[in-house]
Amino acid sequence: MAQSAAALPANLDLYLHVRVLIALILGLSVTRLVSGIAALVQHPGRYRIWPVHLCWVAWALLNVVTFWWWEFRLSHIQHWTYGLYFFVCVYASMYYFLSALLFPQDLDEYKGYQDYFLSRRRWFFGFAALTEALDVIDTLIKGEAHLRSLGPEYLVATGVFILLSAIAARTRNPKFHLLFALSAVAYEISFSIRHFGTLD
Repeated sequence: MAQSAAALPANLDLYLHVRVLIALILGLSVTRLVSGIAALVQHPGRYRIWPVHLCWVAWALLNVVTFWWWEFRLSHIQHWTYGLYFFVCVYASMYYFLSALLFPQDLDEYKGYQDYFLSRRRWFFGFAALTEALDVIDTLIKGEAHLRSLGPEYLVATGVFILLSAIAARTRNPKFHLLFALSAVAYEISFSIRHFGTLD
C-alpha cells in the first residue's frame, strides 16, 4: 500500500483529473459497443449480421478494457504537461471513433453489416492502425522498462498489424478479412493472458 502511494505523482489532483476524463471517454466506447451488441440480440433480423464485423467488435472491446487496465501505469508519471495530457485524450478517443464506426446510428443505406463494414473499411482500418501506432508511443511514455517487459514480440506484432490493416483497407476479399479478424482477436486474448497479471 505504501509502495503504491509512493508511486503517485506529486501533482495528484491533475493525474486524477486526467484519469476521470479517460474513464469518461472509454466508458462511452464500452457503452457504444455493448449497446450495439444488445441491439443485435434484441433485433437479430433488422440488419444482416457478419461474423467478421462481430470479430472486430470483440477486438475493440478487448482493447478498450485492456487500455483502461494499462493506463493505471500513468500514475507513475511524476510531471504532467499539456502535450502529454492532449496525447492521452486523443489516444483514448481513438477507441470511441472505432466503436462509432463499428456501430453507426443506422444502416438504412446498406444491405447489412458486411456491406457497411466493407464500404467503410478504409476509415476503420486507418483508425485501427493509428491506434496501434499510438499504443507504441503510450508504452514508451510509461518507461523503457515497461517497453522491454513486453519483449520484441510487441513491436513486431504492432508492425504486422499495421501492415495487415493497410492491406485490409484496400481489399474486399471476405476470406482475408475473416482470417485477419480472427487472428487479431486470438492474438489480443493471447497477449492479455501472457502479460496482464498485476500492476507493480
